Amino acid sequence: MMRATVKLAAAFALPLVLGGCVSASEYAAKNAGFSSVEAKTSEAAGKQTVWIQNQQQARVVSDRVKTLMAKKTIDVETAVQVALLNNKGLQAAYADLGDSAAEAWQSTMLVNPTVSVGFTGIGTPGLEAFKTVEGMIANNILALATRDRNIAIADTEFRKAQLNAALRTLQLASDTRRAWINAVAAWETVAQLNQAQAAADAASELAQELGKSGALTKEGQAREHVFYAELAGQTAKARLEARLAKEELTRLMGLWGSGINYQVPNRLPQLPTGIMKRDLIEAEALQRRVDLQMAKLDLEATAKSYKLTEATRYVTDLELLAGFETERELEDGDIKSETTGQGEVEFVIPIFDSGRARMRKAELAYMRSANLLAEKAVNVRSEARSAYQAYRANYDIARHYRNSVVPLRTKIEEESLLTYNAMITNTFELLADSREKVNSILLAVNAKRDFWLAEANLAPAIYGGGAGSTSGGTEVAAAAESGGGGH
Repeated sequence: MMRATVKLAAAFALPLVLGGCVSASEYAAKNAGFSSVEAKTSEAAGKQTVWIQNQQQARVVSDRVKTLMAKKTIDVETAVQVALLNNKGLQAAYADLGDSAAEAWQSTMLVNPTVSVGFTGIGTPGLEAFKTVEGMIANNILALATRDRNIAIADTEFRKAQLNAALRTLQLASDTRRAWINAVAAWETVAQLNQAQAAADAASELAQELGKSGALTKEGQAREHVFYAELAGQTAKARLEARLAKEELTRLMGLWGSGINYQVPNRLPQLPTGIMKRDLIEAEALQRRVDLQMAKLDLEATAKSYKLTEATRYVTDLELLAGFETERELEDGDIKSETTGQGEVEFVIPIFDSGRARMRKAELAYMRSANLLAEKAVNVRSEARSAYQAYRANYDIARHYRNSVVPLRTKIEEESLLTYNAMITNTFELLADSREKVNSILLAVNAKRDFWLAEANLAPAIYGGGAGSTSGGTEVAAAAESGGGGH
């Protein structure tokens, strides 16, 4: 009896299995979709990223991170590479890519048939075990009919997940580069304030000695002392900001324990001799922006879902049931059995739900995705233009402070000191000139920082990934290596 059931199930399932000949090898691979993430990262950031999935890979990556961090004063390129290798949040994003691959893999599999076996007349006099046995196998025909569409939707979502993983990678590279620039600029500010504080300390001591001899009034002494005191407070605050900026960099690189004992340079690299020409930055952004490509895939997936909804508007569930029934009877002392085949079709009759509401929702979802894509295209163009305008303007501003403001303030202070020594300028005027020079130097440091940040924002304006990437990073790294000691 059971042998007949197995034969029937096999005969029914065979055509369904043969019909599902879609290859799932790409989805089933452990690194499914990661090659595209690696390629996009290499193109946009010039760096390597890895997907760690076992202890051996973890050890290899850990050894490489230790090698990169062996040089205590790290440049910006090293910081970005360490972050891409060592940041655990990025590994979690890659796990999301694996989930999407598994979902796409699952979509290629057929719906399992439902098997039911029933017995009646158990314990009937004269019959052993039972009187009637019924067997039934049910398969969802609608799921089979819409299988190709479901696979296409899952594949689109899988490609979108690849782009999202690449976007997360570029975002981390962007954040790390910005954090390095901010940390180095903060320590350069501390260094400038330390120099100003040393000069103010000497002036304060001189004022105290002049006060003892009666050559300087108490008001003049107080002005020298308060300038030194204000600089001391400003320096302490700048040192705190520098430490916090370095901690942000440390978090992005995923370092802890002894790994945090690294240093960054004491100053940012000098301005380049010229700026890059990016006249076609809008076209580049439209072609390469990862988030724009994701918006296109959103529209594609919505369109495919709309077609699937349209195909299942009236019939939302359709099952084919096939089976047999064997009945045994006692006749003239002999047990006779008779087996008959059965077939049934089950489906939902759309009396109350005609599917119009689902069609309307699908239509609105498509319109929403289409408008979001159009908005994204407009925004990408604007962001690209803004990034290049900021790059050019910040270069001019930083160069203006370097070539004009700071030299003029230095000249004023030098002349003021000469006239002070000749008893022409009073102490208050000399103090004011020194204070203005310090402020100008700090503004120049900030202007240089803003330029490097704007320069770093060019690549993400083209590829995506937020406020930072690798444009001009080689210059930053080269200059940082010659920057001397660090913190």
